[in-house]
Amino acid sequence: MKILISNDDGVNAIGIAALTRSLSQIAETLTVGPDRNCSGASNSLTLTNPLRLNTLDNGYISVSGTPTDCVHLAIRELYQDEPDMVVSGINAGANMGDDTLYSGTVAAAMEGRFLGFPAIAISLVGHEHYETAAHYALKIVKALQENPVAQDKILNINVPDLPLSEVKGMKITRLGARHRAEGMVRTQDPAGKEIFWLGPPGDEQDASEGTDFYAVANGYVSITPLTVDLTAFEQLKALDNWLAEMTD
Repeated sequence: MKILISNDDGVNAIGIAALTRSLSQIAETLTVGPDRNCSGASNSLTLTNPLRLNTLDNGYISVSGTPTDCVHLAIRELYQDEPDMVVSGINAGANMGDDTLYSGTVAAAMEGRFLGFPAIAISLVGHEHYETAAHYALKIVKALQENPVAQDKILNINVPDLPLSEVKGMKITRLGARHRAEGMVRTQDPAGKEIFWLGPPGDEQDASEGTDFYAVANGYVSITPLTVDLTAFEQLKALDNWLAEMTD
């Protein structure tokens, strides 16, 4: 089995190393990550600059691009034979609810699925117990070998930042939702020029039972299936009627 590993925290992040060690127990791994932290990059591709590669001493490949660039480049150019799966992570921090729209971790997995491969994204809801997340990554990858998910889905996995012995199990969940984000943080650079930082995320709005927020808060690993096709199918008929009325 061959697994392509990527992330959005950068090729030197703790999480990608923990993930590589874990999955190397069962597969041949290729680790390709951005040369810097690309958190929040979403599905962006680098279109106006060339991508440069650098092979590190540990064998990981650093790319001067986004998480999506890394996966696309690895599959199209670095593999002689295609991988069997794409695994993105382990992210430092949650990728739950609305945050998945911005997540480079989720985007790397989504690019793998766009190109036709099973893919998962895994995040640690904290910054300490990476080995717990690595344990569940291995467990879930093994399960996917036996029972793959639907062709157009990826699994978004969030692991509570707990010792392995304190995790209560796994739950299949839906995405929760947040309130609107806080305002921008306005400050000045050393030259006195005005600059802005993205403000803190909004509080949880929908963290009810069944959501990813609820599962993790109660000590469970959250597994949320995400669809690649963003079409709101349930709205097609209603919009057909709306369009007909508009054009009468």
